[in-house]
Amino acid sequence: MRKLLLGDEAIAQGALDAGLSGVYAYPGTPSTEITEYIQLSPLARERGVHSRWSTNEKTAMEEALGMSFMGKRALVCMKHVGMNVCADPFVNSGMTGVNGGVVVLVADDPSMHSSQDEQDSRFYGKFAMVPTFEPSSQQEAYDMMSVAFDYSERVCLPVLMRVTTRMAHSRAVVEVKSEPRQENELNYQAVAANWVLLPANARKRNDKVTAQQRELEEDAAASTYNIYVEGHDHQLGIIASGIGFNYVNECFPEGSPYPILKISQYPLPRKLVRRMMAECSEVLIVEEGQPFIEDIVRGVGDSTAIHGKLNGTLPRTGELNPDVVKKAFAKISTLKSQFSNLDECFAPCEDVAPRPPALCQGCGHRDVYAALNEVLKEYDNPRVFGDIGCYTLGFLPPFRAIHSCVDMGASITMAKGAADAGQWPAVAVIGDSTFTHSGMTGLLDAINENADITVIISDNLTTGMTGGQDSAGTNKFEAICRGLGLSDEHLRVVVPLPKNMPEITQAIRDEINYHGTSVIIPRRECMQTLQRHLKAKKLKS
Repeated sequence: MRKLLLGDEAIAQGALDAGLSGVYAYPGTPSTEITEYIQLSPLARERGVHSRWSTNEKTAMEEALGMSFMGKRALVCMKHVGMNVCADPFVNSGMTGVNGGVVVLVADDPSMHSSQDEQDSRFYGKFAMVPTFEPSSQQEAYDMMSVAFDYSERVCLPVLMRVTTRMAHSRAVVEVKSEPRQENELNYQAVAANWVLLPANARKRNDKVTAQQRELEEDAAASTYNIYVEGHDHQLGIIASGIGFNYVNECFPEGSPYPILKISQYPLPRKLVRRMMAECSEVLIVEEGQPFIEDIVRGVGDSTAIHGKLNGTLPRTGELNPDVVKKAFAKISTLKSQFSNLDECFAPCEDVAPRPPALCQGCGHRDVYAALNEVLKEYDNPRVFGDIGCYTLGFLPPFRAIHSCVDMGASITMAKGAADAGQWPAVAVIGDSTFTHSGMTGLLDAINENADITVIISDNLTTGMTGGQDSAGTNKFEAICRGLGLSDEHLRVVVPLPKNMPEITQAIRDEINYHGTSVIIPRRECMQTLQRHLKAKKLKS
């Protein structure tokens, strides 16, 4: 059967067809569509596959390990910065090993289309000593899920699968299985000594996992996903990973005259790399993200001229595309005549005006920032610490309301640190989903020390930035704040509407002037989800 699927959808379908029992994820572009596809899948509903959103990536990873402990197959999904949040359980999962197969799907975002950095998650696979897969097409993304789950159970390790934005969000026709695999049965084969990481147990596991690395590299060298494509011209050899392999092929419509080593499974198969370096005068390494392969290849031997991101043949930042790869070929002396006049062919269009994102008209965050800016005019050198979400757009005109945005949950902790340094007023602005993701612990720190900060939890009743997924703390924020020790006297709830501006500004003013920890919750539904809910209600009536 053939389906037209996004890369994310191919991954989701592949996981379902591989006998998935649960997906655990926190929404983050470009990985969100994987979980959403499974949530809407008739097969998943029929089988009762778990697909509710987790509070954050750390809890998602730990929940998946619990499912694996009981012998079933679990998928964990996140964007690249989410790997930082789940690093503790992810790295330790290499020590515990797995019972049921675990695939950790991470979607990197070169060019930072919706992210804070260009982090390359392949380093996490190497760091944790777990096998890593990197599909080069939507068909491979689908096929690899079954292979990855099987391989995870064979080597008793989690498998990291890395995709990038273009793979996740581009479509292709995919051939899918007609008969999905049955889910694993519950089993009790997990050995407690492996999963209880007391030092005595962990040392034994560390020795075993370290000894496994040679086997994993031999498996990569023999993998059907790592292909050595012969070429008649050995002036140049090309090492291409993931979607970079597609970009190289687009540069040679009639087929590459140069040998190509396609890499889609790690650890890097040094045996195949040595072969290319022995056969070719020069080597070009085409990889999306950081020079991960290039760093390793330069350590394999230095007799071959190596081109890539480290010597400027390819740009060190931003995502690749076929045009960028063609320009890289043109920089190699032996290929200059073949790839000439590229600057004229790929000159940027000057007629397209940039359109920066903006908060939606009618958005409650707008009223929050309008009120906050109005009040802060009354103070000298106020500082507002922002967080990750659509409200980060408050940094842009017309509001220019925040002074920092570092990572999920950092608004509250940075405001506390600023207050500790003597800053007043120090205000934190955080969204509802981000607060439950990683803001609660920071608020607990602030309450325990009665830090002189004002926290604004701007509650739009959804995870708005990634498309309106459920928010873990909806209708629970007052109870959470009280449970953390905040007094009712300094817990305020307001409705962010222009008509309520006097009430909102007075609440902000009062809590800033209170020299302790206070929380204001402006609550009004996101305009996007409101429209969807009204439309659905109209269709039912």
